[in-house]
Amino acid sequence: MRIALLSRNRRLYSSRRLIEAAEKRGHEVQVIDVLRCYMNIVSAKPSVQLEGQPLTGFDAVIPRIGASVTAYGTSVIRQFEMMGVYPLIESVALARSRDKLRALQLLSRKGIGLPVTGFANKPGDTKDLIKMVGGAPLVIKLLEGTQGIGVVLAETNKAAESVIEAFMGVRANILVQEFIEEAGGSDIRCLVVGGKVVAAMRRQAPEGEFRSNLHRGGSASLVKITPTERATAVAAAKILGLSVAGVDLLRSKRGPLVMEVNSSPGLEGIESASGKDVAGIIIEYLEKNAKHGRTATRGRG
Repeated sequence: MRIALLSRNRRLYSSRRLIEAAEKRGHEVQVIDVLRCYMNIVSAKPSVQLEGQPLTGFDAVIPRIGASVTAYGTSVIRQFEMMGVYPLIESVALARSRDKLRALQLLSRKGIGLPVTGFANKPGDTKDLIKMVGGAPLVIKLLEGTQGIGVVLAETNKAAESVIEAFMGVRANILVQEFIEEAGGSDIRCLVVGGKVVAAMRRQAPEGEFRSNLHRGGSASLVKITPTERATAVAAAKILGLSVAGVDLLRSKRGPLVMEVNSSPGLEGIESASGKDVAGIIIEYLEKNAKHGRTATRGRG
């Protein structure tokens, strides 16, 4: 196969591992900076261009799109879909997962366990918003935040009011969520590929921190997940339409709660903790499923 890897840095661990896994299995990979692409949007022959040349002859495209370039990256994936190239992550699914509020609403509608979550637009609603999620301690999240950035733990109602009003004062979109104390500063990352959990790890926040992200100094270890946790992770990925996803779960008194579903999960932590060749599993999934024109959206939506 000829595979287009949409990545702005081929030296990143995840990109490097996908290239290695694909080439080991005899495939050709071209790394493409999504921001350097431009598109010819015509009815007869839509194309993606790079440096004056059309990008043609690809069997599959693997998006590794950063959150800051989601809108443009999604457009490029959609254009590949219109050309009949098989996307590992479809444009609609990527956009759906990156909109945290929309993703939570879709998961909620299907009965997936979630932390109690509130969303409001006016400072006058702050007190009721805090009460709605059970009061402090509570977590306040920027909708556009990634890797634990823009996530604040407010330990008192007064602190929560101050943080919420400060974010609203600069017109930042935020979610307010209940704090799951029994999780003990840890979560579980389940890596789902093709409707199966292929690897899982437990991420533990460092002492004095509640965010377990590895980029924030968290540690990763192998974990055995329960059948309920496995089913929840698979269902969450399916609801958002993701063939590959990192589903983050919290262990709570009322069962597993989905904290987030990541459409471009990093591979370094999960491969190190689990000892699994996750990149190879992803490429194997592509081999079995990549066919010209095989996409549920075909660029729609």
